[in-house]
Amino acid sequence: MEDVSADPLPLPGPRPRDGHKGTFGKVLVIAGSRGMSGAACLAGRGALRGGAGLVYLAVPASIQAVVSGWEPSYLVEGLPETKEGRIDSGQASIRDAIRGMDAVAIGPGLGRTDSLPGFLASLLRELTIPLVLDADALNAIAETGMGQAVVVPAGPRIITPHPGEMARLAQVSIAQVQQDRLSIAADFARRWNTVVLLKGAATVVTDGNRWSINPTGNPGMATGGSGDVLTGLIVALLGQGMSAFDAARLGAWLHGTAGDLAAAEVSEPGLIASDLPGFLGLAWKRALASR
Repeated sequence: MEDVSADPLPLPGPRPRDGHKGTFGKVLVIAGSRGMSGAACLAGRGALRGGAGLVYLAVPASIQAVVSGWEPSYLVEGLPETKEGRIDSGQASIRDAIRGMDAVAIGPGLGRTDSLPGFLASLLRELTIPLVLDADALNAIAETGMGQAVVVPAGPRIITPHPGEMARLAQVSIAQVQQDRLSIAADFARRWNTVVLLKGAATVVTDGNRWSINPTGNPGMATGGSGDVLTGLIVALLGQGMSAFDAARLGAWLHGTAGDLAAAEVSEPGLIASDLPGFLGLAWKRALASR
């Protein structure tokens, strides 16, 4: 494999002066459940600060008002839900929400339903646009054994597991993941034809042929909701036309840099996930200065 850690940071192309909302990507985040509205809100704000022109959130209808009230800049669609307050992925409305999007992310705060594994399998096989899988989407895959399959996806794919999720997907222990993060992530990336972003200290990004270790970030980011921001950020980069590997690599760098800037302002112990989107603008300035 080729180590590209020291290569210049990948960046989206310069923004045309006559650009409009449609120029910079229309993305969808499928997220949230009753009691987990914050995951959808954080992912949505991450996507906004990631530069997407239009950000849509698909959430259970019962939390639509809560999610809408948190941020006026994204659009929120309420979908049919189960009695537990989770999106009913067996309904046609979820596929209707995907139609016309440039990239989709699914998983933050979603919860588990019986229909979710089958829905995810169909997305992997059929969806030609880029797809990011995180959190409960990865847990559903791991529980059904789908993680052990050799997958031929219809389009670009990124998964963003933390070590526990990676262990469940690869059917190894968390200790094994932490001892051999690069090899385990790369092996899974090759079998799944995907980009793996293995979160944690020294985040690994690999497509099975190339790999990069992210140099930014700090322990203050080890807090609930931080990964939701990252998911939204990455889907926004995909929506702007970046390749899966480049979007994952840049997303990890921007996310970690925002965390470093936030920690400098509020301390590592005082940092919370909702601080991160507010520092992504400054992180972007640092990245763009390297162009």
